[in-house]
Amino acid sequence: MSSQFSSLSTRLRLGMFAAGTAAVALLASACGSSTPVAGSSSSSSAAAAGSSSSSSPSAAASGGASASGGAVAAGSSKLLADAKSGKLIVGIKFDQPGLALKKPDGSFAGFDVEVGKYVAKELGVDAGKIEFKESKSAEREGLIERGEVDYIVATYSITDTRKKKVDFAGPYFVAHQDLLVKKDSTITGPEALGGKILCSVAGSTSAQKVKDKYAKDAALQEFNTYSECVEALKTGTVEAVTTDDVILAGFAAQSPGEFKLVGKGFSDENYGIGLKKGDTAGKAAINTAIKKMIADGSWKKALESTVGPSGYKIPTAPTIS
Repeated sequence: MSSQFSSLSTRLRLGMFAAGTAAVALLASACGSSTPVAGSSSSSSAAAAGSSSSSSPSAAASGGASASGGAVAAGSSKLLADAKSGKLIVGIKFDQPGLALKKPDGSFAGFDVEVGKYVAKELGVDAGKIEFKESKSAEREGLIERGEVDYIVATYSITDTRKKKVDFAGPYFVAHQDLLVKKDSTITGPEALGGKILCSVAGSTSAQKVKDKYAKDAALQEFNTYSECVEALKTGTVEAVTTDDVILAGFAAQSPGEFKLVGKGFSDENYGIGLKKGDTAGKAAINTAIKKMIADGSWKKALESTVGPSGYKIPTAPTIS
Protein backbone atom coordinates (compact mmCIF):
# COMPACT_ATOMS: atom_id res chain seq x y z
CA MET A 1 0.00 0.00 0.00
CA SER A 2 2.81 2.36 0.99
CA SER A 3 4.61 1.60 -2.28
CA GLN A 4 1.46 2.29 -4.34
CA PHE A 5 0.86 5.56 -2.53
CA SER A 6 4.49 6.66 -3.08
CA SER A 7 4.25 5.84 -6.80
CA LEU A 8 1.00 7.78 -7.13
CA SER A 9 2.47 10.77 -5.32
CA THR A 10 5.51 10.84 -7.62
CA ARG A 11 3.28 10.73 -10.73
CA LEU A 12 1.18 13.61 -9.39
CA ARG A 13 4.26 15.77 -8.76
CA LEU A 14 5.65 15.10 -12.22
CA GLY A 15 2.30 15.91 -13.79
CA MET A 16 2.02 19.18 -11.90
CA PHE A 17 5.60 20.19 -12.91
CA ALA A 18 4.93 19.42 -16.60
CA ALA A 19 1.69 21.37 -16.53
CA GLY A 20 3.40 24.36 -14.90
CA THR A 21 6.24 24.34 -17.44
CA ALA A 22 3.78 24.12 -20.33
CA ALA A 23 1.80 27.03 -18.92
CA VAL A 24 4.92 29.21 -18.64
CA ALA A 25 5.93 28.34 -22.19
CA LEU A 26 2.40 29.10 -23.47
CA LEU A 27 2.40 32.46 -21.69
CA ALA A 28 5.83 33.38 -23.09
CA SER A 29 4.68 32.45 -26.59
CA ALA A 30 1.51 34.50 -26.29
CA CYS A 31 3.43 37.59 -25.12
CA GLY A 32 6.05 37.21 -27.90
CA SER A 33 8.79 37.18 -25.24
CA SER A 34 12.29 35.87 -25.91
CA THR A 35 12.99 35.43 -22.18
CA PRO A 36 14.35 31.95 -21.50
CA VAL A 37 12.08 29.59 -19.61
CA ALA A 38 13.23 28.76 -16.10
CA GLY A 39 15.24 25.59 -16.10
CA SER A 40 16.13 25.81 -19.83
CA SER A 41 19.49 27.66 -19.71
CA SER A 42 20.97 30.60 -17.86
CA SER A 43 24.09 30.98 -19.99
CA SER A 44 22.64 33.60 -22.34
CA SER A 45 21.47 35.71 -19.42
CA ALA A 46 24.88 35.50 -17.81
CA ALA A 47 26.58 36.42 -21.08
CA ALA A 48 24.30 39.42 -21.52
CA ALA A 49 24.98 40.55 -17.97
CA GLY A 50 28.72 40.17 -18.49
CA SER A 51 28.59 42.18 -21.70
CA SER A 52 26.56 44.94 -20.09
CA SER A 53 28.84 45.20 -17.09
CA SER A 54 31.97 45.52 -19.23
CA SER A 55 31.03 48.71 -21.06
CA SER A 56 34.05 50.98 -21.58
CA PRO A 57 34.14 54.76 -21.04
CA SER A 58 35.33 55.05 -24.63
CA ALA A 59 32.02 53.68 -25.85
CA ALA A 60 30.40 56.93 -24.83
CA ALA A 61 33.20 58.87 -26.50
CA SER A 62 32.55 57.06 -29.75
CA GLY A 63 28.87 57.84 -29.68
CA GLY A 64 27.92 54.71 -27.77
CA ALA A 65 26.67 52.98 -30.91
CA SER A 66 27.85 50.08 -32.99
CA ALA A 67 27.54 49.73 -36.76
CA SER A 68 24.03 48.38 -36.25
CA GLY A 69 23.07 51.27 -33.99
CA GLY A 70 23.08 49.28 -30.74
CA ALA A 71 24.95 50.14 -27.58
CA VAL A 72 28.66 49.37 -27.66
CA ALA A 73 29.91 47.05 -24.93
CA ALA A 74 33.53 46.26 -24.16
CA GLY A 75 32.68 42.59 -24.44
CA SER A 76 32.26 43.01 -28.21
CA SER A 77 35.67 44.65 -28.59
CA LYS A 78 39.02 43.21 -27.54
CA LEU A 79 40.50 46.70 -27.45
CA LEU A 80 37.78 48.17 -25.22
CA ALA A 81 37.79 45.10 -22.97
CA ASP A 82 41.57 45.37 -22.53
CA ALA A 83 41.28 49.11 -21.89
CA LYS A 84 38.68 48.43 -19.21
CA SER A 85 41.15 46.10 -17.50
CA GLY A 86 43.46 49.11 -17.13
CA LYS A 87 46.35 48.03 -19.36
CA LEU A 88 47.11 48.20 -23.09
CA ILE A 89 49.85 46.83 -25.35
CA VAL A 90 50.71 49.37 -28.05
CA GLY A 91 52.89 48.54 -31.05
CA ILE A 92 55.46 51.12 -32.15
CA LYS A 93 58.81 51.24 -33.93
CA PHE A 94 61.87 51.37 -31.69
CA ASP A 95 64.35 53.00 -34.09
CA GLN A 96 62.74 56.05 -35.68
CA PRO A 97 64.03 59.37 -34.28
CA GLY A 98 61.28 61.94 -33.91
CA LEU A 99 58.57 59.32 -34.31
CA ALA A 100 59.24 56.35 -32.05
CA LEU A 101 62.63 55.80 -30.50
CA LYS A 102 63.60 53.59 -27.58
CA LYS A 103 66.10 55.58 -25.53
CA PRO A 104 69.04 54.09 -23.60
CA ASP A 105 67.13 54.38 -20.32
CA GLY A 106 64.32 52.23 -21.74
CA SER A 107 61.83 55.07 -22.17
CA PHE A 108 60.23 56.01 -25.49
CA ALA A 109 59.97 59.30 -27.36
CA GLY A 110 58.41 60.51 -30.60
CA PHE A 111 55.21 61.59 -32.28
CA ASP A 112 53.81 58.05 -32.67
CA VAL A 113 54.50 57.48 -28.97
CA GLU A 114 52.53 60.62 -28.09
CA VAL A 115 49.64 59.56 -30.32
CA GLY A 116 49.62 56.12 -28.71
CA LYS A 117 49.56 57.66 -25.23
CA TYR A 118 46.79 60.11 -26.09
CA VAL A 119 44.56 57.39 -27.48
CA ALA A 120 45.18 55.23 -24.42
CA LYS A 121 44.28 58.14 -22.14
CA GLU A 122 41.01 58.63 -23.97
CA LEU A 123 40.30 54.93 -23.49
CA GLY A 124 40.85 55.35 -19.76
CA VAL A 125 44.39 53.93 -19.50
CA ASP A 126 47.24 55.90 -17.89
CA ALA A 127 50.55 56.19 -19.74
CA GLY A 128 52.26 54.16 -17.01
CA LYS A 129 49.98 51.21 -17.79
CA ILE A 130 51.00 51.03 -21.46
CA GLU A 131 53.37 48.30 -22.61
CA PHE A 132 55.13 49.37 -25.80
CA LYS A 133 55.97 46.46 -28.10
CA GLU A 134 58.35 46.69 -31.05
CA SER A 135 56.43 46.34 -34.32
CA LYS A 136 58.68 46.05 -37.36
CA SER A 137 57.10 46.72 -40.74
CA ALA A 138 56.90 43.11 -41.89
CA GLU A 139 55.50 41.93 -38.53
CA ARG A 140 52.64 44.36 -37.96
CA GLU A 141 49.69 42.42 -39.41
CA GLY A 142 50.80 39.26 -37.63
CA LEU A 143 51.08 41.00 -34.26
CA ILE A 144 47.54 42.31 -34.60
CA GLU A 145 46.05 39.06 -35.90
CA ARG A 146 47.60 37.05 -33.07
CA GLY A 147 46.36 39.51 -30.47
CA GLU A 148 49.87 40.37 -29.27
CA VAL A 149 49.07 44.10 -29.40
CA ASP A 150 45.89 46.09 -28.89
CA TYR A 151 46.74 48.62 -31.57
CA ILE A 152 49.75 49.73 -33.60
CA VAL A 153 50.95 53.32 -34.12
CA ALA A 154 54.05 52.79 -36.26
CA THR A 155 54.12 54.91 -39.44
CA TYR A 156 51.57 52.37 -40.66
CA SER A 157 50.30 53.39 -44.11
CA ILE A 158 46.69 52.51 -44.83
CA THR A 159 46.47 50.30 -47.93
CA ASP A 160 43.76 48.14 -49.46
CA THR A 161 45.97 45.07 -49.15
CA ARG A 162 46.51 45.60 -45.42
CA LYS A 163 42.83 46.32 -44.84
CA LYS A 164 42.09 42.74 -45.82
CA LYS A 165 43.86 41.61 -42.64
CA VAL A 166 43.45 44.46 -40.13
CA ASP A 167 41.29 47.51 -39.51
CA PHE A 168 42.58 51.07 -39.46
CA ALA A 169 41.50 54.13 -37.52
CA GLY A 170 42.59 57.51 -38.86
CA PRO A 171 44.52 58.71 -40.71
CA TYR A 172 46.32 60.66 -37.99
CA PHE A 173 49.12 61.90 -40.30
CA VAL A 174 49.89 62.17 -44.04
CA ALA A 175 53.50 61.74 -45.16
CA HIS A 176 55.15 61.53 -48.60
CA GLN A 177 57.70 59.01 -49.81
CA ASP A 178 61.09 60.60 -50.45
CA LEU A 179 64.78 59.78 -50.71
CA LEU A 180 67.61 60.25 -48.21
CA VAL A 181 71.06 60.57 -49.78
CA LYS A 182 74.53 61.75 -48.82
CA LYS A 183 75.06 65.49 -48.85
CA ASP A 184 77.14 65.40 -52.06
CA SER A 185 74.90 62.93 -53.94
CA THR A 186 73.80 63.69 -57.50
CA ILE A 187 70.50 61.81 -57.07
CA THR A 188 67.71 64.34 -57.61
CA GLY A 189 64.65 62.12 -57.50
CA PRO A 190 63.28 58.65 -58.20
CA GLU A 191 63.79 59.16 -61.92
CA ALA A 192 67.56 59.44 -61.26
CA LEU A 193 67.90 56.03 -59.61
CA GLY A 194 69.19 54.26 -62.72
CA GLY A 195 71.99 51.89 -61.74
CA LYS A 196 71.87 52.96 -58.10
CA ILE A 197 71.58 50.77 -55.01
CA LEU A 198 68.52 51.73 -53.03
CA CYS A 199 67.59 50.61 -49.52
CA SER A 200 64.19 50.22 -47.90
CA VAL A 201 62.52 47.99 -45.32
CA ALA A 202 60.93 44.64 -46.08
CA GLY A 203 57.16 44.76 -45.77
CA SER A 204 56.95 48.54 -46.19
CA THR A 205 54.84 50.37 -48.77
CA SER A 206 58.02 52.25 -49.76
CA ALA A 207 59.74 49.03 -50.81
CA GLN A 208 56.64 47.90 -52.70
CA LYS A 209 56.38 51.18 -54.63
CA VAL A 210 60.01 50.91 -55.66
CA LYS A 211 59.43 47.35 -56.85
CA ASP A 212 56.35 48.40 -58.81
CA LYS A 213 57.70 51.60 -60.37
CA TYR A 214 61.48 51.72 -60.26
CA ALA A 215 62.72 48.13 -60.07
CA LYS A 216 64.08 48.32 -63.61
CA ASP A 217 66.24 51.31 -62.77
CA ALA A 218 67.41 50.64 -59.21
CA ALA A 219 68.79 47.66 -57.32
CA LEU A 220 66.67 47.37 -54.19
CA GLN A 221 68.29 46.20 -50.95
CA GLU A 222 65.80 45.37 -48.19
CA PHE A 223 66.61 45.36 -44.48
CA ASN A 224 64.49 44.83 -41.36
CA THR A 225 64.72 48.40 -40.08
CA TYR A 226 65.37 51.89 -41.46
CA SER A 227 68.22 52.40 -39.03
CA GLU A 228 70.02 49.52 -40.79
CA CYS A 229 69.40 51.26 -44.13
CA VAL A 230 70.82 54.54 -42.81
CA GLU A 231 73.90 52.75 -41.49
CA ALA A 232 74.40 51.18 -44.93
CA LEU A 233 74.10 54.66 -46.47
CA LYS A 234 76.79 55.93 -44.11
CA THR A 235 79.21 53.18 -45.13
CA GLY A 236 78.42 53.52 -48.83
CA THR A 237 76.90 50.06 -49.15
CA VAL A 238 73.78 51.70 -50.59
CA GLU A 239 73.38 55.05 -52.35
CA ALA A 240 69.95 56.11 -51.17
CA VAL A 241 67.31 55.22 -48.60
CA THR A 242 63.65 55.54 -49.40
CA THR A 243 60.71 55.82 -47.06
CA ASP A 244 58.41 58.59 -45.85
CA ASP A 245 59.82 62.11 -45.59
CA VAL A 246 58.95 62.51 -41.91
CA ILE A 247 60.95 59.36 -41.07
CA LEU A 248 63.94 60.42 -43.18
CA ALA A 249 63.93 63.90 -41.63
CA GLY A 250 64.49 62.37 -38.22
CA PHE A 251 67.49 60.36 -39.40
CA ALA A 252 68.94 63.38 -41.20
CA ALA A 253 68.66 65.42 -37.99
CA GLN A 254 70.65 62.74 -36.12
CA SER A 255 73.63 63.25 -38.44
CA PRO A 256 73.80 67.00 -39.21
CA GLY A 257 75.63 67.82 -42.44
CA GLU A 258 75.97 64.19 -43.52
CA PHE A 259 72.67 63.57 -45.32
CA LYS A 260 69.98 65.46 -47.18
CA LEU A 261 66.41 64.82 -48.27
CA VAL A 262 65.93 65.02 -52.01
CA GLY A 263 62.63 66.79 -51.32
CA LYS A 264 60.57 65.34 -54.14
CA GLY A 265 57.77 63.48 -52.41
CA PHE A 266 56.27 60.99 -54.84
CA SER A 267 53.36 59.50 -52.89
CA ASP A 268 50.79 60.22 -50.19
CA GLU A 269 51.11 57.94 -47.17
CA ASN A 270 48.09 58.02 -44.86
CA TYR A 271 49.23 56.80 -41.45
CA GLY A 272 46.57 54.82 -39.62
CA ILE A 273 46.31 53.09 -36.27
CA GLY A 274 46.02 49.37 -36.91
CA LEU A 275 43.79 47.14 -34.81
CA LYS A 276 41.96 43.81 -34.92
CA LYS A 277 39.87 43.18 -38.04
CA GLY A 278 36.18 43.67 -37.32
CA ASP A 279 36.63 45.65 -34.09
CA THR A 280 34.17 48.35 -35.12
CA ALA A 281 33.67 49.70 -31.61
CA GLY A 282 37.42 49.93 -30.97
CA LYS A 283 37.99 51.69 -34.29
CA ALA A 284 35.25 54.24 -33.53
CA ALA A 285 36.75 54.94 -30.10
CA ILE A 286 40.23 55.52 -31.56
CA ASN A 287 38.85 57.82 -34.27
CA THR A 288 37.11 59.86 -31.59
CA ALA A 289 40.40 60.14 -29.69
CA ILE A 290 42.34 61.25 -32.80
CA LYS A 291 39.74 63.90 -33.61
CA LYS A 292 39.94 65.23 -30.08
CA MET A 293 43.75 65.28 -30.18
CA ILE A 294 43.62 67.41 -33.33
CA ALA A 295 40.84 69.68 -32.06
CA ASP A 296 42.38 70.49 -28.67
CA GLY A 297 45.82 71.35 -30.11
CA SER A 298 47.63 68.33 -28.67
CA TRP A 299 48.32 66.92 -32.15
CA LYS A 300 50.20 70.00 -33.36
CA LYS A 301 52.00 70.44 -30.04
CA ALA A 302 53.20 66.82 -30.14
CA LEU A 303 54.54 67.21 -33.69
CA GLU A 304 56.32 70.45 -32.89
CA SER A 305 58.09 68.94 -29.88
CA THR A 306 59.09 65.65 -31.52
CA VAL A 307 59.44 66.08 -35.29
CA GLY A 308 59.81 69.89 -35.35
CA PRO A 309 63.48 69.99 -34.24
CA SER A 310 64.49 68.16 -37.45
CA GLY A 311 63.33 71.14 -39.51
CA TYR A 312 60.42 69.20 -40.96
CA LYS A 313 57.57 71.52 -41.87
CA ILE A 314 54.54 70.70 -39.77
CA PRO A 315 51.66 69.89 -42.16
CA THR A 316 47.96 70.50 -41.84
CA ALA A 317 46.12 67.91 -39.79
CA PRO A 318 44.34 65.22 -41.83
CA THR A 319 40.59 64.84 -42.10
CA ILE A 320 39.14 61.72 -40.50
CA SER A 321 36.02 60.36 -42.14
